[in-house]
Amino acid sequence: MREQYRSEDFTEKDLAADPMAQFARWFRQVAGGGALHEPNAMVVSTADSRGRPSSRTVLLKHYDERGFVFFTNYGSRKGRELTANPYVSLLFPWHPLARQVIVTGTAARVGRDETVAYFRTRPHGSQLGAWASDQSTVIGSRQELVDRYEELAARYPEGEKVPAPPQWGGFRVVPEAIEFWQGHENRLHDRLRYVRESPDAGWRVERLCP
Repeated sequence: MREQYRSEDFTEKDLAADPMAQFARWFRQVAGGGALHEPNAMVVSTADSRGRPSSRTVLLKHYDERGFVFFTNYGSRKGRELTANPYVSLLFPWHPLARQVIVTGTAARVGRDETVAYFRTRPHGSQLGAWASDQSTVIGSRQELVDRYEELAARYPEGEKVPAPPQWGGFRVVPEAIEFWQGHENRLHDRLRYVRESPDAGWRVERLCP
């Protein structure tokens, strides 16, 4: 299976001054175009202390000049791996537009106040689900999970404040490099990557062969 990507050239003159501004520009285009159901879906790749990788799809919940934020159970596989090894990669696979954004950097937990503030915005059922699921652990049956949820639903009915679980919270990925990939015909793709050598350094842009 093969497809010819047909799109406009993506050159250095088209880039924003910094990668987060460029990400915001592309994200607005993708989110506003209606071509993707969940444009904030990203593949989060981590590795354990021995370097063995794992990947999963996670929803981006916030981004700004400081980086990219998502939320999870800290006891989950990705939570444990990021605690042991903070190096992480994010991939936004925007296939209908023949675009990808690849982020590499380090992850650190966000402050508890930021976690609680976000938890308050989640639907009531999602708040209960965060308590019901010991993410990534083995469970005997789906019914066991449903029973946990129903017990919590009885304890915290709709409209009642649900506390944020202590084992649940956010990670902020601080980028060290962000690549913007635009597909073209004959595999002559544009790949422009922002790289920063240190937190205090500015960004430089390099073009990669496709």
